[in-house]
Amino acid sequence: MTLRILATGGTFDKHYDEINGKLGFGESHLPALLARCRLTVEVALEQLPLMDSLDMVDADRARILASCTAAAEKAIVIIHGTDTMPQTAAVLGPAQLGKTIVLTGAMIPYEIANSDAMFNLGFASAVAQTLPAGVYVAMNGRIFAWDNVQKNKAAGVFQPL
Repeated sequence: MTLRILATGGTFDKHYDEINGKLGFGESHLPALLARCRLTVEVALEQLPLMDSLDMVDADRARILASCTAAAEKAIVIIHGTDTMPQTAAVLGPAQLGKTIVLTGAMIPYEIANSDAMFNLGFASAVAQTLPAGVYVAMNGRIFAWDNVQKNKAAGVFQPL
């Protein structure tokens, strides 16, 4: 089995600019992170334009859907910003692609101490290989169906609707 990972950005892939004191995007952390995780499953990494999910528009979600549709792999993990993850899942779910698609992200950027990025990537990679076809959100050890998930911004967690 080959696992496809789509990088779309989000907090997961943000870099801290020490000069300006801001978070932004540069090169994706995923190649280094995948080496560090030591996954033994074959991985096909596809990088889409990295962006904050709050900046995503319909065309960006259509690009994600097109990548999932075109992928030969039956297991796909999408690294995505947490703020609009349910909206992207709502585009992918009704498409019924016959693949297991798992969206995940991070509340703290990978390069910042105590980030949840590595755990979420590992967790999402595992469930993408084991769950039946469908679209899911996997965050912090929980799995949600695409149509039964929301981000609780006050608590900083995902939960059912």
